Amino acid sequence: MRIELRDIRKYFGPVKANDGISLVLEGGRIYGLLGENGAGKSTLMKILSGYQPPDSGDILFDDQVQNFSSPKVALGKGVGMLYQDPLDVPPFTVNDNYLLGRDNRVVLDYKSAIQELQEMTSRFSFELDLQSNIEDLSLGERQQLELARLLVGGAQVLILDEPTTGISAEQKDVLFDSIRKLAFEEGKTVILVSHKLEEVQELCGEGMVLQKGKLVGKTELPCPNEKLVEMMFGQVPERGERTEFPLGQPVLGLVDLHVTTYRLSIRDVDLTLQQGEVFGLAGLEGSGQRILLQACAGLLHPDHGKILLSGQDVTGLQYHRMQDKGVGYAAAGRLEEGLIEGLTLAEHVELAKPKHRFFIDRSQLNTTTESKIDQFQIVGRPDSTADELSGGNQQRLLFALLREKLKLILLEHPTRGLDVRSSNWIWDQLYQRREDGTAILFMSADLDEIFERSDRIAVFSGGVMSRVLETKNTSVDEIGHLIGGQA
Repeated sequence: MRIELRDIRKYFGPVKANDGISLVLEGGRIYGLLGENGAGKSTLMKILSGYQPPDSGDILFDDQVQNFSSPKVALGKGVGMLYQDPLDVPPFTVNDNYLLGRDNRVVLDYKSAIQELQEMTSRFSFELDLQSNIEDLSLGERQQLELARLLVGGAQVLILDEPTTGISAEQKDVLFDSIRKLAFEEGKTVILVSHKLEEVQELCGEGMVLQKGKLVGKTELPCPNEKLVEMMFGQVPERGERTEFPLGQPVLGLVDLHVTTYRLSIRDVDLTLQQGEVFGLAGLEGSGQRILLQACAGLLHPDHGKILLSGQDVTGLQYHRMQDKGVGYAAAGRLEEGLIEGLTLAEHVELAKPKHRFFIDRSQLNTTTESKIDQFQIVGRPDSTADELSGGNQQRLLFALLREKLKLILLEHPTRGLDVRSSNWIWDQLYQRREDGTAILFMSADLDEIFERSDRIAVFSGGVMSRVLETKNTSVDEIGHLIGGQA
């Protein structure tokens, strides 16, 4: 199937998300779509997948104009998209979500659904509890479910928006092998939207680069990374070096901590974080890192052990009480847990305040919001809704909502889906916090980020935390063995 996007335009107020983009995509090829955060990549792919209509322009399949009123209609025509934030219903089970849009009968065929899912998860080496609720899955597991549903649904054009977030290196290899088979043996068109240049170089045959809503260039792949980066940003961004920082008094103390959830328990966690320390948690998705962060944030309560904050016992305190004690938390699920779809940036700023008045001074609120937009370089307006922002700008908004004076910041995948310049900017903000004595505890699926940013590292495997490793005294190989559960 030959796909043509002709003069696609999409505006959000004065923001030109797509400004006259034209592309031709052939079957049997894998394309990489690149650009910094807010360049218009996700908007363009949402238009192609039927999630939103263009303001003007045409989509043609084999020279026939197409009009997609919804993702379901688009999938019926053979276009499926794996979104960076999966489109699912958290209270429903894995099976229920799989059947959404696939089975319109009154009595659903769960037997066939289970068989299809088992075959697909086995093919990709995914591990999904089919009876679990979506809200009990990690972000990576939810992406795996969405990918399985698209493939079984018969997608001929497969759009993957940051597909390797939260999956293991082995799963990525299996996924990439399957994508090559889909493209080269079955003639499907695959579009990979990613900020991981190494993955784009490894998988794709052609790269297309967007900048500020415009197509600024194409190139055959592989090619030098510097060429792609320069096309994305106009120049190669300088990468700041992490400097040694003197650590202060203990901020967080975990003593023989045990936490049990529906799917996994963590146990025997003993850990101390000092002022100004950056501590990384490595491991596969669902291995226990998220449980530890949520327990420290007051979202989960320990079965046993203590949580100390600056020497004070805060075990069992609720999330809002922990906020008042100086703990900030940024979840990986931006629109599911961190932000509220449909609310404006100004309304988020108001809700994030420690105290609220009965009446809201709208003029003052807009001034405060505009100041945060400028400080955190958010592409949006005070009256923009959170779901109108790109993924990178949603991440910036999450950081803008953190309180100013914090003892401890807890982060899930702090740079997930961010380009290199935005990632560096996020860590620059965190390093400024560190200078004020804030300790940072974060989890990441990116081992390079763990190594580059952490003073110390621990690995979770099956709910068990490894010994604490000094970054300067360990290696990627050692971390890899620990992630695999080997001592």
